[in-house]
Amino acid sequence: MNNAALILAALALFAAPPVAAKPGPAQVADAVTAMADSAAGWNSGDMDRFMAIYSPSAQTSFVTGKGLLRGKQAIADQYRKGFNFADSAKRGILGFETLDFRSLGPDTALYIARYTLTFPEKPSVSGVTSVVFRREGKAWRIIADHSN
Repeated sequence: MNNAALILAALALFAAPPVAAKPGPAQVADAVTAMADSAAGWNSGDMDRFMAIYSPSAQTSFVTGKGLLRGKQAIADQYRKGFNFADSAKRGILGFETLDFRSLGPDTALYIARYTLTFPEKPSVSGVTSVVFRREGKAWRIIADHSN
């Protein structure tokens, strides 16, 4: 191979889009477990446990119908404003059904789920959520959340 062919081959290699690794069973299980623990916090009225899944980074984002929120405290404030954590009948029972999970890199993943809030005296509410997880230490934390 001549030098020009080697250079072209190297350029082609670097120009190819990176392929994300397929998530392993442990990675999927860790994310599903983290979401289930967050839902358990919601269901027990424990805001701190519900919010533990969110990264404390000031860049953590949450998309609402009114725009973008940044930071774990702003996200918690939004949830407090929209839901009464002291009253389970008004808060509802939260559950997730995993729809998709894919690795975006060794420490980042996309999780898509259907959430359902079940209420005792009114119809259930359901929608789709997509969250980006980042591994922080041994835990998966949400760095971006978009729920509708």
